[in-house]
Amino acid sequence: MRDNGDVKSTPTDFMTRASELRRRAATCAPGGVHSNVRLTGPDDIIDSAQGARLYGVDGADYIDYLLGQGPALLGHSPGFLTDPICDAVRNGMIVGGQTEQEVRAAELLCAALGWPDMVRFGLSGTEMVQAALRLARAVTGRRLVIRFEGHYHGWLDNVLITDRDGVWEAASAGQLSSHLDDTLVLPWNDADVLADVLERAGERIAAIIMEPIMTNSGVIEPGPAYLERVRRLCSRYGIVLIFDEVISGFRLGLGGAVRRYGVTPDLALYGKAIAGGVPVSALAGREDLMHRIGTGEVNHAGTFNGWAPGMAAVVATLEYLRSHPPYASIAEYGTQLMAGLREIGESVGEPLRVEGLPAVFHVSFGEADVTDYRSLRQLDLDRYASLASALVRHGVWVAQRGIWFISAAHGIAELDATLTRFKTAVKDWLAGRASGRVSDLLGP
Repeated sequence: MRDNGDVKSTPTDFMTRASELRRRAATCAPGGVHSNVRLTGPDDIIDSAQGARLYGVDGADYIDYLLGQGPALLGHSPGFLTDPICDAVRNGMIVGGQTEQEVRAAELLCAALGWPDMVRFGLSGTEMVQAALRLARAVTGRRLVIRFEGHYHGWLDNVLITDRDGVWEAASAGQLSSHLDDTLVLPWNDADVLADVLERAGERIAAIIMEPIMTNSGVIEPGPAYLERVRRLCSRYGIVLIFDEVISGFRLGLGGAVRRYGVTPDLALYGKAIAGGVPVSALAGREDLMHRIGTGEVNHAGTFNGWAPGMAAVVATLEYLRSHPPYASIAEYGTQLMAGLREIGESVGEPLRVEGLPAVFHVSFGEADVTDYRSLRQLDLDRYASLASALVRHGVWVAQRGIWFISAAHGIAELDATLTRFKTAVKDWLAGRASGRVSDLLGP
């Protein structure tokens, strides 16, 4: 039995180590987890992670396509990343002042992206969204913000929303609906709707914030010329255009969605892959906007901003991405995997919808032409969530919402094993549905 530190507990004969740990977790953490996203996620307890695989405390191994919700672009625990992080820890994690690594990280980030003049580091995407909205309101002197259906910008009161019968409103108990009074929620990928709203209220809008590719829901690309038209409308009305690239940044390439689609925002948010999985986020933008923070006019603070191990991780990640770009191999792997999943679905008479980009794609059931959140909801997402539980039981670590992330560590061994496990899982899942077994219908 492994040493649990100060807390000792011996599982009973009928309990696995994972079930015992889940029991203990439920007594000391709400829901037994520390993020509500994990309330419906895979429920094994992870012992270690290496490359593209996770290992459970009872010995199970999983091929990981969740990648911590996307951050582990380079795989888990690569030495070129962990070594400089450990060096930074030994040299002082939080020093209450600046370090050379902090300067280097900012330089590398601006150079890699190509378009921003300045960057300010934080820890989470959620907090940098707040910094961007505050800055946009300060610059424009306006209050209102436009955002879009199905896009996610964090869990705080002024941005967390949910769809209830076509009405977008506060998503959580205890969340004040009045905090959403300054937000307009529009359908995405429809420039005519946006143009009509701006014609009536453009001079009252401080910012438009969006995921330039809707990665959080469905991995939906922008339509032809959509981003270009949004950019022109923002320039016409003096609106600050904010791209939320917390997921897409560095995953789609060194320049993220900005370079992929050729449209430059005024501000953008980055996180997740920016530091290979270490908690770091960033607000990047034009100097004429960002200097408002530097003068102290717009406040942005944080004890852990620019923390040394995080900055070492940013430097190591960006230097690796520049010297050993993994994007071609990720694209090749993702393309083969997407095709393989479709073929398996066809072979068992259960056609799968597998759409998106090779580096991040969406799997579901249904035949809708998906261009936005509303058409995404026409798919049978609940049915896929049931399949996802079966996939985890067969060693393919995925989320129920259907998003699959690919890393540089995924190789031919993972591809072969994934397709083998996937086919077995699908057959087992179909057999369970046919027999009506509750465990297969609802998951463990």
